[in-house]
Amino acid sequence: MNEIICPNCKKAFKVDEAGFADILKQVRDHQFEEELKKRLDLAENEKQNAIQLAEAKMKNALQDDLAKKDKEISELRSQNELRLAEQLAKKDAEIAAMNSKILNAEVQKKLEVIEATKVIEKERDDLANTLKNKETEKQLLEKSLNEKFSSELKTKDDIIKLKEEEIAMRKDMKLKLSTKMIGETLEQHCEAEFNKLRATGFQNAYFEKDNDSRGGSKGDFIYRENDEAGNEIISIMFEMKNEGDETATKKRNEDFFKELDKDRTEKKCEYAVLVSLIEADSELYNTGIVDVSYRFEKMYVVRPQFFIPIITLLRNAALNSMKYKAELNLMRNQNVDITNFEEKINQFKEGFARNYDLASRKFHTAIDEIDKTILHLQKTKEALLSSENNLRLANDKAEDLTIKKLVHGNPTMKEKFDGNSDTSE
Repeated sequence: MNEIICPNCKKAFKVDEAGFADILKQVRDHQFEEELKKRLDLAENEKQNAIQLAEAKMKNALQDDLAKKDKEISELRSQNELRLAEQLAKKDAEIAAMNSKILNAEVQKKLEVIEATKVIEKERDDLANTLKNKETEKQLLEKSLNEKFSSELKTKDDIIKLKEEEIAMRKDMKLKLSTKMIGETLEQHCEAEFNKLRATGFQNAYFEKDNDSRGGSKGDFIYRENDEAGNEIISIMFEMKNEGDETATKKRNEDFFKELDKDRTEKKCEYAVLVSLIEADSELYNTGIVDVSYRFEKMYVVRPQFFIPIITLLRNAALNSMKYKAELNLMRNQNVDITNFEEKINQFKEGFARNYDLASRKFHTAIDEIDKTILHLQKTKEALLSSENNLRLANDKAEDLTIKKLVHGNPTMKEKFDGNSDTSE
């Protein structure tokens, strides 16, 4: 540490070698710049003074010797020019040396500036790399979004294409139905479609008209299917509704939901399906299979071309759930057995508790009677003991009784007893 006295405040403060070198460098650079500036200014002044002096001398010489030395003008001019050139060359050399020093100083300063800006440049590069990474992430995100948007757009186009194909197929189907179903009903058409596959795909299935109207209404068809053990796999109540273009009063599909659910419940069917041509322009129902379970449990609305697919879908789902149904039935049976066992245990507990209560009450009654008998016997014992004591006292009194005591104080009896004694002698 070096101690330095401030020339202004006259206070001493300490600086380390690095701080001292920095202060010295600043002072040195400042002095160098001032010295360099002074020398440059001095050189410039000397150059100007020399030029002015030479010009003045030349003008004076020319004015004095103009008439006399016309011949020597060229020589003097050349000499003056040579001298001036030498002086200029010398000044130029000095200027070049000064410029070299200035250049060296500038180079030194540039090196220092470069070293000082390395950290800033590093930070700048880090920021640039971070910005570049952010830009890359942004590009990747934009690319991902573009790909996602393109994919969604393609999917949307595919869906639109499928919708257009389905609309075309729907129109074609409607046209075919309108020609094919002359004299037929939608029920007959669906029955014919099912019978085409009955022998191959639905051998164990029951699919017949619902003729039971005891509940006030009936559906169109009932589909039931059981497994080999006789367990029901699936049951569906079908209702078919057709409405021609010439119909004056247009109805909606939901107008038939409540009645169909009632028929399903009365006939104990698991599912309810409305096969409908109503609301032909509805985008919802034209999708093919519409789940309306949010209105009524396990209910679907389908177009006629999806009549067989809805049976297949529900049937496959039911087949997949048969294992779980069997396990559920087994668990239910086990729960029934456990319930019966618990009921028997509870009955035994109740009977045992009832008998125990009766026996406990009889036991307490007997204990009470025994306590009463003990108390009575205790009283009898005390009475007998008291009687024994009285008998003992009576016996003592009887044993203590003598004739002398009897006739004592009684002369008459004493005389009689004495007379009897003499007679006996």
